[in-house]
Amino acid sequence: MPEAETDAAPAPVIENSPVEVSDGVYVIPDGRVPLVTNIGIVRGSRAVLVVDAGMGPRNGEIVRRHAEDLAPGLPLFLTVTHFHPEHGFGAQAFADGATIVYNREQLDDLRSKGEGYLERFRTFGDAIAEQLEDVELVEPHLAYEGAAEILLGGSTAQLRTFGLGHTRGDQVVFLREQRVLFTGDLVESGCFAIFPWFPPDEVDVDGDRWIAVLEQLERLEPSVVVPGHGDVGDAGIIVTAREYLEQLRSETRRLAAGGASEDEVAAELDRSMRELHPDWLQPEWIAFGARHFFAADGNIN
Repeated sequence: MPEAETDAAPAPVIENSPVEVSDGVYVIPDGRVPLVTNIGIVRGSRAVLVVDAGMGPRNGEIVRRHAEDLAPGLPLFLTVTHFHPEHGFGAQAFADGATIVYNREQLDDLRSKGEGYLERFRTFGDAIAEQLEDVELVEPHLAYEGAAEILLGGSTAQLRTFGLGHTRGDQVVFLREQRVLFTGDLVESGCFAIFPWFPPDEVDVDGDRWIAVLEQLERLEPSVVVPGHGDVGDAGIIVTAREYLEQLRSETRRLAAGGASEDEVAAELDRSMRELHPDWLQPEWIAFGARHFFAADGNIN
């Protein structure tokens, strides 16, 4: 999720090289750069799958080159965890010579909200606007309902739909053989920026449902978890994300029950969560989460 641009902020360009996190599974780390996401590349014996394409055509081309270098000559697939710009707006680099696969809800989000997000993100600074030049909102070659599998040869990528949480079309990618899970922004490691609250372009966030989804992801018992943003880890980073959301929800309810206003709840939780997690990034998003839970419980007149 975006933060205010400063002169010292790095441009949202993918700079790192792929790192192997399991047999045939690679991650291009985000390097803790705002609006750069972790990218997955899964190399099988028959095909290669890319998970997320980065923001804009330049980043998409970088990702595609890495995938083709790792698996020269193999058929190429792209899937995107959700439609947000830093995850999916580089997809046009895969429009020719690759197969793009989304779930139906994500396609609906792209159609109804994509242009609004494109215009909004262009206002976040010159470096971001530069990456969004000449963006084309590319629709998938295949759109599935509920779940799908891509057989890569020695590796099976299970695509599972888990909206409504972060977006309506949240998708995870679970590699059954390696027990590697790509979560998209359902999980972010060491980062508060998980509530994309951008009225009127984005209000489809459901914190209660999100917590239930994270419980389901824990039951997959992954060995390696690749979050949308932040460091790769194990199943513990899913637990941490769930516990944060549960605490935010419970504290919002406690303060609201005591008569606190929405602004008072947001201010108090902003303070307390910053103190609890002083090393987490982008704490300005705490208040968005508190306001979401406040509104979800019917506390706004």
